[in-house]
Amino acid sequence: MIPDKHRSEARESASLAAAAPVRGSNQGAMRAYNERLVLSLIRQFGPKPKAEIARLTGLSPQTVSVIMRALEGEGLLVKGEPVRGSIGQPSVPMGLAANGAYFLGLKVGRGGSELVLSDFLGQVIRYQRVEHRVPSPSGVLRFANETIDTFLASLPEDDRSRVAGLGIALPFRMWDWAHGEDGANSSDLEAWRGRDLVAELAKSYSFPTYLCNDGSAACSAELVFGTTAKPRDFLYVYVGYFVGGGLVLDNALHLGRSGNAAALASMPVQALSGGMCSLVDIASLACLEDSLGSASDAALSIWGRSGEWAVPKEALDAWLGQAARGIAQAVIASVCVVDCETVLVDGSMPDAVRAELVSQIEHEVASLVTAGVSAPRIAQGSIGYDAKVLGAASLPLSERFLVERNAYLKD
Repeated sequence: MIPDKHRSEARESASLAAAAPVRGSNQGAMRAYNERLVLSLIRQFGPKPKAEIARLTGLSPQTVSVIMRALEGEGLLVKGEPVRGSIGQPSVPMGLAANGAYFLGLKVGRGGSELVLSDFLGQVIRYQRVEHRVPSPSGVLRFANETIDTFLASLPEDDRSRVAGLGIALPFRMWDWAHGEDGANSSDLEAWRGRDLVAELAKSYSFPTYLCNDGSAACSAELVFGTTAKPRDFLYVYVGYFVGGGLVLDNALHLGRSGNAAALASMPVQALSGGMCSLVDIASLACLEDSLGSASDAALSIWGRSGEWAVPKEALDAWLGQAARGIAQAVIASVCVVDCETVLVDGSMPDAVRAELVSQIEHEVASLVTAGVSAPRIAQGSIGYDAKVLGAASLPLSERFLVERNAYLKD
């Protein structure tokens, strides 16, 4: 479960002083954009006085003053303690108000579904999970409605209108999982064909609902909340029950025509046996579970989310070897098409296992690089177990209150 310690908003490792000014607009038609720009800068770099925001955006001090007064009046910004300098009046930094807005995130997964309520700072204030062997649309809809109603009732009455949206992260084409399942499980998965979870949930609530592939949602969590220093372009790999991915281009999440960009699970790779398969067949935690026996204590430990896995070293080493080899092939194939300098790897696993997986992927990538292709940097992601559900919550946050990072992070 999500730790008691709330997650705070991300901070870039680069200093604010090195950030190039971004250009806003003084035209009234752009006020909504300028408000989002101000909120994005404060989220990224922390509370700042009006003069500093004017310097960073290129907007006039008068325009910034009007914008920040309006945002304060709407309850989105709050004044901090005055900072006294050696000359002139003290400056008053303005920061995000924790209760300025709230966001719901629903993750639908193979082994369970999760729902979070986060505040405007990105801190998780409510969390609920339900276990299932396979998700059924009716079961997920019931869990979501009951949990959302409970979360909303837990907020002060005046804050309930500040819930800005619900994001949903789920694997697309879930009925494709049905192959190889028993009749009951296959029926639950086939039931997703033709169901529209977004439309069904939207009927019950006044706030907007957003949908994203679960791999891209995890990538969004890294982009919005992650602490890892990130370049403008990067490929993202997430290893969970199934493996998936996401793609960031020019500091923005790239979803592609069908919303399924960086669908790494389907990438054809060569298994250690020499035969061809899809990456999902060798690099998913489901593969490790199968090798251990799904009912064994060792297999159950990989879903525990706390402490270390109780997995025999021989079995873990075998899975790490095949997963790293497969992911490395997918990485090389991807960077041949999209010239990303960095690949971030995260997953539902202990930090030590993730670090070892990244190390082995790095080694495999180095051995696979061919003429004309530069080996990308392989690094660890920073969210871990909660990337998909936090990524779901980031969807309404990004859509309604932020501008793309490309607008304010310059090389």
